[in-house]
Amino acid sequence: MRIAVVVYDGVFDSGLSAVLDVLDNANALGGQIHESSPTWNVTLVGPAPQVRTGAGFLVAPEPLEQADTADLLVVPALGGSDPSVLLDHVGGEASLAVRDLIARARGRGVTIASACAGTFLLAEAGVLDGLRATTTWWLSPVFRDRYPKVELDHSQMVIGGEGVITAGAAFGHVDLALAIVRDGSPALADLVARYLVVDERPSQAAYTIPSALAQSDPTVAAFERWTREHLAEPIRIPEAASAIGVSERTLQRAVQRTVGTSPIRFVQDLRVERAAHLLRTTDLSLETISRRVGYEHPNTLRVLLRERTGKTTSALRGRR
Repeated sequence: MRIAVVVYDGVFDSGLSAVLDVLDNANALGGQIHESSPTWNVTLVGPAPQVRTGAGFLVAPEPLEQADTADLLVVPALGGSDPSVLLDHVGGEASLAVRDLIARARGRGVTIASACAGTFLLAEAGVLDGLRATTTWWLSPVFRDRYPKVELDHSQMVIGGEGVITAGAAFGHVDLALAIVRDGSPALADLVARYLVVDERPSQAAYTIPSALAQSDPTVAAFERWTREHLAEPIRIPEAASAIGVSERTLQRAVQRTVGTSPIRFVQDLRVERAAHLLRTTDLSLETISRRVGYEHPNTLRVLLRERTGKTTSALRGRR
């Protein structure tokens, strides 16, 4: 398979390296699986003869036109953590050539893959409209606000389908590259993961910080604070809305717009977050922790913890 990896000024060094290293290891280890294992011919392409990465390293890519013969276009993320800088970049002149390349590749039916903040470039180019996608969890409120036509699910680590693959935060570039390898050979992807000591991470949910998402909207932030103060009690959404001075409908819309879920599920996320913290940092029984986060029956909490974190209560305590 011919892969074009886009590099541009400010590209996230670790994301770029992760994609290249996983694919390089897949090529090196393929012979251990089968003589006819797939291979990946990787070319770096960019909008200028020389680009400077986010960490200041110089890269000399091939012209963007070299991507016209690729079977897969990979777009690593922009480095940095300031949403306003990201939005200025993806919507500005600096990224126009890359956005045009993405749109042309999509028009030719080329598969396009990106992770973390790189998914903003795909969305800005219009190739995610009407599709399910993911991005880095902490940028999801900004993403939803700017790209309402995209069906965003920030809980997932990798979402693929209809010629587009997107992955989650920062080191989701590893998961993205492994997904590319897995599409050619599941056995080889498993082997690469073992050599690189990469655990399977199907979800970002265990890493999401609900309070960080809530701060993107004053109504959701107020709801989050009120909920934390009443976490051990039965929580009724109409009562919560009244307590923070909004209608129930306004609260539902604000939570859905900001974090992509319902108020009830957001309350569950806060309870799971608190319970997981208590399991890691105290010797309290599961029964006691359950009551502290508002659940009468420990099994209800046990099921939610497994569903949201992918771990058992014993694993969260650091036991096997």
